Amino acid sequence: MNIPGLGQATPAATFSAPTIQAAIAVHDLQANSEWRFEVAYGQSIEVKILSGSAEIFGTELAINHTYTFRGTKSSIFTWHGCRIEVSGACEEYMAEETPMVTYVNTHFALEKLRDDASQTGGEGPRVLIVGPNNAGKTSLVKLLTSYAIRMGRQPMVINADSRESLLSIPGSVTATPFASILDVEQGWGSSPTSGPSPVPVKLPLCYYYGLPSPEDNIKLYKPILTRLALAAANRLADDPVIKATGMIIDTPGIISQGKGGYDLISHIVSEFAVNTILVLGSERLHSEMMRRFSTYRTSLGQTITLVKLDKSGGCVDRDETFLQQMQEAAIKEYFFGDPPKRTLSPHTQQVGFDDITVYKIQECMFPPPKHDLKAPNSMPASAINTSFLPGGEEESEQLGLYEKIEPSSMMLHCLLAVMYASTRDSHETIRDASVMGFVYVAEVDEKRKRLKILAPLNTKITDRPMVWGSWPETTSTFQTPLKNMSALYRTICFDAVYNS
Repeated sequence: MNIPGLGQATPAATFSAPTIQAAIAVHDLQANSEWRFEVAYGQSIEVKILSGSAEIFGTELAINHTYTFRGTKSSIFTWHGCRIEVSGACEEYMAEETPMVTYVNTHFALEKLRDDASQTGGEGPRVLIVGPNNAGKTSLVKLLTSYAIRMGRQPMVINADSRESLLSIPGSVTATPFASILDVEQGWGSSPTSGPSPVPVKLPLCYYYGLPSPEDNIKLYKPILTRLALAAANRLADDPVIKATGMIIDTPGIISQGKGGYDLISHIVSEFAVNTILVLGSERLHSEMMRRFSTYRTSLGQTITLVKLDKSGGCVDRDETFLQQMQEAAIKEYFFGDPPKRTLSPHTQQVGFDDITVYKIQECMFPPPKHDLKAPNSMPASAINTSFLPGGEEESEQLGLYEKIEPSSMMLHCLLAVMYASTRDSHETIRDASVMGFVYVAEVDEKRKRLKILAPLNTKITDRPMVWGSWPETTSTFQTPLKNMSALYRTICFDAVYNS
């Protein structure tokens, strides 16, 4: 996986009570029905299509091929009926009513726009998907991406949600051109950091935000999205196939749930020149989008088409425990691979405190932070009221985007993003730089002033600035001794170049 570098009305469902599967079960799915399943982390199931045809989020499954699923909430849909064999324990049920017909109609409407763009040499649709948390936005992005690929297209997929990873570690936002099928077992597939893969790898462009919510630091989030939009637009201009296919943009649910979030949606629409907005599962949000964008014209002079889609009945809430497990799994896969398919062995480096340059992201500029009243000195510098700054200085000038820090034990078990920038560059240059890769702080020796870090390869990183964010959260996932990790592959590309 990971970046190249160091990687409304709910449709009615007919289902039995969730059950724990026996050893092997065979299910007959009727036409236009869906088998929905949930597999906990630490468990796995094997699924085989015995006959008929079926797909997962638009990617067709091969007959008599065994697929293994771990730690996921997913579904298998069939247009014409099929028989599947399931081995292992999972929660599952059958759904006979799904919104798949409306989703596919949306795909064909986008295809018509792409055909027009191909004939005229113009740009394909730039699609923004918005909706509340757990409305199925990412699943819809996967489905539209998969169908576009099956039509011979190459969509550019934008992930603006830092809580989840798309071919990267959580905390980052990415832009990825997709030219090959999605790996249904891994979700999106893999990138060069994962070693050999049966499915062609993807090459995402990654920028680091390092906070879980856009509202934690809007002054940092907006410029990063602007830089991401510029890079994605340049990529479209360089490739006529991607240009005619267009973009599909995934968003965090939090921005669809309040006025401040609506302003962020307007920012995304403006920066990415969005001309199609799909509103998923919210009548109120659709009404607000109509009010804001019914007469709006993009920078390319286009009007915006708004489409309201129903939320799938298969969407389930993901609690904080599940999200944390998903985050830890993504980080672990970045450094150690995905056993038993492929195992990676990270390189251990010892670096001195004086040899590295680390910046801490300023948090909670907006809204004001909740600080401990018992510890008045715990309020971060970013919470200072700018009206009291000397001489009327702007907050960004006085406080900066980042705070340069001395390494300490507080960094233990944290991730640092290594940036494509120089240690002498300004905060704005570092912010606008793409991510080279990530390192993990395994040990901190304050007496000797040295750090032990894990990196994908034995490559010099001391001449690059490293950014420390609060997301992903501190984790002790990798306390397993390195001597117990198999060293089968060292094929991670630390200095990969973003290309086709």
